[in-house]
Amino acid sequence: MKTYIYADKFFLNSGVKPAGYLEITDGFFGNFSQELPEKDAKVIDQSGKWIAPGLVDTHIHGYLNHDVMDNDADGLKIMSEALLSCGVTSFLPTTLTSTKERLKDVAETIGKVHEDVPGAKIQGIYFEGPFFTEEHKGAQNPSYFGDPDLQTFNEWQEASGGLIKKIALAPERKGVKEFVSAVTDEGVVVSLGHSNATLEQAQEAVEAGASVFVHAYNGMRGLDHREPGMVGALMTLEHVFSELICDGHHVHPQAADLLMEKVGHDHVALITDCMMAGGMPDGNYNLGEFPVVVKDGTARLDSGNLAGSILKLKEAIKNVVEWNIATPEEAVMMASYVPAVSCKIDDQCGMIKKGRAADFIVLEPTMDLVATYLDGVERYHV
Repeated sequence: MKTYIYADKFFLNSGVKPAGYLEITDGFFGNFSQELPEKDAKVIDQSGKWIAPGLVDTHIHGYLNHDVMDNDADGLKIMSEALLSCGVTSFLPTTLTSTKERLKDVAETIGKVHEDVPGAKIQGIYFEGPFFTEEHKGAQNPSYFGDPDLQTFNEWQEASGGLIKKIALAPERKGVKEFVSAVTDEGVVVSLGHSNATLEQAQEAVEAGASVFVHAYNGMRGLDHREPGMVGALMTLEHVFSELICDGHHVHPQAADLLMEKVGHDHVALITDCMMAGGMPDGNYNLGEFPVVVKDGTARLDSGNLAGSILKLKEAIKNVVEWNIATPEEAVMMASYVPAVSCKIDDQCGMIKKGRAADFIVLEPTMDLVATYLDGVERYHV
């Protein structure tokens, strides 16, 4: 069945196109054309609207009162369906530091359910930890921290059915270079964070194959004029990507702008780091094993430290445009294509391209979400 989407603007893989018609056939993208190719074709009229790729959240712990670490297949299905209201059509369920056994069980559960979720597609698993250091532990439990262990990782990967796409660690742990080299050879992306590493230590990890920095500025040694640290590393090292939480709480808009200007919008991946309170009212929740209070747009531990976020990815793209630090095209790219490329899942998601699954969103020129389509079918509408 062939359908055409008409809209005022299209954010295509080849660039932004003006008003025209995007073909969708049997749930896949077809050609884009300025004129309607077939006179009597079925047209979905989105006049006044913009069409963009479905958003890709590559760092998300929970949503709608469910947490990835709950180890609950039904909870993952609820998350998947609910994320469509955020404009997200693909995501990486993200773990927290825990026992080796618990992480193995969670990996196995996601591996078994990932093809059966009803909404946003699970494109892999992101292991955030447990190879971190205590100085910048954030909401990670330091009692489970340790040095990278390839045998343990292989057990997790086997349990997941090969679904782990990314793993985060601190560059200053012992054995990092060997671990990074081994897992990147297997196609797994290594990200660096929750770390007090020096610039030199971060650089060694990048030279071994690490290519992403976890939630830039947060959970890492800051920039100092005598020791540039982790922030200095993500600002100056080449061929790396930086995750960025643009909720206005984790990173000041001017600091976000500085990063984008320094490394380029094409090397910044907008993420949410959302926890289970996303989409829920203010109140008391948990992030992993820690109690969290959600109030005034933030999720905080008893200490007052931020504990993940309640950000929706559709809000992040609107924020960066309203802060005047990104164009609509750059905002969309940072929340779809860049996250996908940074996690090596861009063969599955992150762009509107002929032959790809027709996962896309409809936006107002104000960057407000109107609708989310999955496999060419409207699944969410405001």
